[in-house]
Amino acid sequence: MNKSIAIKWIFSGLLFGLSLLSLPAQAVITIEITEGVEGAIPMAVVEFDSASLPLKLKTDVAEIISQNLNRSGVFKVLNASKYPEQPHYSKDVVYPRWRSIGQEYLVVGRILNKSGGKLDVQFQLLDVLKQKQLLGYSFPVRLRNLRTTAHEISDLIYEKITGTRGAFNTRIAYVSVHGQKNRRYVLQVADTDGFNPQTILESDQPLMSPSWSPDGQSLAYVSFENKRPEIFIQHLATARRSKVSGFRGLNSAPAWSPDGKQLAIVLSKDRSADIYVMDVASKKLRRLTRHRAIDTEPVWMPDGQSIVFTSDRSGKPQLYEVSLNGGSPRRLTFEGRYNTAADVSPDGKRLVMVYGEGGQYRIAELDRENDNLNLLTRNKLDESPSYSPNGEMVLYASTLGNKGVLYMVSRDGRSKHKLSDQQGDIREPVWGPFKQNRQ
Repeated sequence: MNKSIAIKWIFSGLLFGLSLLSLPAQAVITIEITEGVEGAIPMAVVEFDSASLPLKLKTDVAEIISQNLNRSGVFKVLNASKYPEQPHYSKDVVYPRWRSIGQEYLVVGRILNKSGGKLDVQFQLLDVLKQKQLLGYSFPVRLRNLRTTAHEISDLIYEKITGTRGAFNTRIAYVSVHGQKNRRYVLQVADTDGFNPQTILESDQPLMSPSWSPDGQSLAYVSFENKRPEIFIQHLATARRSKVSGFRGLNSAPAWSPDGKQLAIVLSKDRSADIYVMDVASKKLRRLTRHRAIDTEPVWMPDGQSIVFTSDRSGKPQLYEVSLNGGSPRRLTFEGRYNTAADVSPDGKRLVMVYGEGGQYRIAELDRENDNLNLLTRNKLDESPSYSPNGEMVLYASTLGNKGVLYMVSRDGRSKHKLSDQQGDIREPVWGPFKQNRQ
């Protein structure tokens, strides 16, 4: 991808000028840890005992938990080959053995048969130094939901030790493209570890800019299926969808308000590309910006009272904030010649963005309280950053060779891992909200 195409694609969100390879629509993303963290909390997760089950399980609950915790960068899970014993219940643990190899926490568990075609997944989180149980849960689940249960256990462990809610049992959305001459664009949703991919929509025309509703039930996105950009909303459970914006010119970059009642969108129906707010129920529009420059990529502040967006009104793309009550936008970024594609942390104190300097485009985080800018990545063409719902990780797209891949990086930049199918091009990721119903 040449530099000019990259800039247009990131900044305006309207071009899909990528060199694309073949990608099966249901390809499963795999995870590769590319950078670890020194000083991470040492922990062991023993394989759950499932010997009493009539069939051997294909889902390794302990392995999923281990991968989740390692991916966070907060924990370093010991390789199972170094475990001094294989306990499955707290009363069987010989704590001095684990303390002698430097472990601070230990997870043990069992999977038992229940009536009605269900399993009983039991786990305990143990403090090795204090030799006591911190958590103990029993989950009645069906076999098909075993991975989801492993993610929920990971969240409980993460929250108990860090005090911050875990975000493993959430979902991501992204656009994949396959084919060379006859390209097919696929909007997909998957677990945060890339498993359980679901195709939401396929099209022979570009699909772009997916945006999660706050309740996680719907996606807004841009489709070119009618040979021009239009904005649709699709309910995931029913596949019911509706076109909400099809004005002359641009209809792009939808972003849900925190209460789910409004969309911030970019329209050029009045010549210049400006930010508008649409009431989802009535489709009534309100124009927020008026400038001959390109205003695009809106994202809401958590209080729903203002919107951060990208504009080149200063000559180069930079981030601005405008109140929902109107008034003049306030410039937020001054370091670097190119800052675009912002996302706002759940607490509103930080912004993550694409930072361009010297022909390289990296992911950076701006602390709004002290204006410190911290580079999180070191690749040459990183795009589309999106915070996890707990604000501790950032999902983003990058280029590896001649294809797009997904990465996650901790917000301190020390832990990074790649989500890649090794077959095709994946772009425009966005991390979904917390699930409303916790197990």
